[in-house]
Amino acid sequence: MPLLQAKRALNNMESGQCLKVLATDSSSVRDFQVFCDQAGHALLSSGQEAGVYRFLLRKR
Repeated sequence: MPLLQAKRALNNMESGQCLKVLATDSSSVRDFQVFCDQAGHALLSSGQEAGVYRFLLRKR
């Protein structure tokens, strides 16, 4: 679900804007990397703390 919500949010953003995403699913790490590679967005950072994964994406 976080990936779908991120895609929707990115569709409403302008090129160069950044989006912060929080997720609790460990598979989101791979999912967001693959998504950014395929869609051309930049995955600026990712990390995990206390079971919460965070991602910072920049729209292409």
